[in-house]
Amino acid sequence: MTTTGVPLPVLPIPAPRRRPTRQLHVGSVPVGGGAPVSVQSMTTTLTADVDATLRQIAELTAAGCQIIRVAVPSQDDADALPAIAKKSQIPVVADIHFQPKYVFAAIDAGCAAVRVNPGNIKKFDDKVHEIARAAADARVPIRIGVNAGSLDKRLLAKHGKATPEALVESALWECSLFEEHGFTDIKISVKHHDPVTMVRAYELLADACDYPLHLGVTEAGPLLQGTIKSAVAFGTLLNRGIGDTIRVSLSAPPVEEVKAGIGILESCGLRRRRLEIVSCPSCGRAQVDVYTLAEKVTAALDGLPYPLRIAVMGCVVNGPGEAREADLGVSCGNGKGQIFRKGEVIKTVPEGKIVETLVEEALRIGEAEADQAADARTAPAEQGPGREATR
Repeated sequence: MTTTGVPLPVLPIPAPRRRPTRQLHVGSVPVGGGAPVSVQSMTTTLTADVDATLRQIAELTAAGCQIIRVAVPSQDDADALPAIAKKSQIPVVADIHFQPKYVFAAIDAGCAAVRVNPGNIKKFDDKVHEIARAAADARVPIRIGVNAGSLDKRLLAKHGKATPEALVESALWECSLFEEHGFTDIKISVKHHDPVTMVRAYELLADACDYPLHLGVTEAGPLLQGTIKSAVAFGTLLNRGIGDTIRVSLSAPPVEEVKAGIGILESCGLRRRRLEIVSCPSCGRAQVDVYTLAEKVTAALDGLPYPLRIAVMGCVVNGPGEAREADLGVSCGNGKGQIFRKGEVIKTVPEGKIVETLVEEALRIGEAEADQAADARTAPAEQGPGREATR
């Protein structure tokens, strides 16, 4: 608001300009080349347990995961790949360490992509020609995943530790080996547990090549710490246009990784928001338990398919103003809640009815907007001037 009480115009925040890259396809998901940034996660089941792995993939798909990675440390895991790749609802990436033979098994199994960590694969350089040929024939992209913890010993000796320069040198060296054989269907990641080091590595890599990049802070930690570290690193890079796929690596159920990843993309303006709860942090002015009320509203509206901003405010100082800025909101005081819809007060309800009322109104708004969108899609095109006369 201005000092005269006249509302200032709400200007849309433009999405960051994306770094131009070549494009590849992980199954049905385009990566790079201007495609939307996609969210990945990784199963925690034994890959050899096909049913358990597929159940977890289904859960992650429902949460919004677009690409899923599965670990392949044993022959039993490799043997399970054909069934998993065939039945998964989203593209499956095989994660390969130590044994080059599992790369070929994953390609033969129909996996949408293969992630290799050259620093962990014995005599990897000697196998590049065969891997490149098999991947090219099957049109399967390769992600070269360099981690600080598995950096080639030669580069550790040269740089002293896993510096950004060492990570980038490793990735580009392995890419050059594939390029010698005409294979460029490559995505790269240079992960580090320290967000500052990770960000610098990706900045250097983005300047050095036009391959699409997968962002990750490896070993980020438990839910809160890992989400913070990933949000800081991803936000910095995504707002500079760097990054084509992301994984928030957490010591938590993988569904939490997907939720965090989607939230980061929404906050960066790279994905349309679904449900957004705007709630005050509470203070001595609050006349309602804001923490509990916000949690109840969030839980009640979890999974709402409509992109709504809902404000939950605890007092009458900032509450009405904030609630007016939202699609739907409540400002609380004296045991009651004043419900705002699109900036207008529509009703006042007892505190015990606030959650129920917000759910009802959210569904009403969402359904009305969905109907309007459907009508717009099915409406016949307007006739141009003079058409009626020519009939």
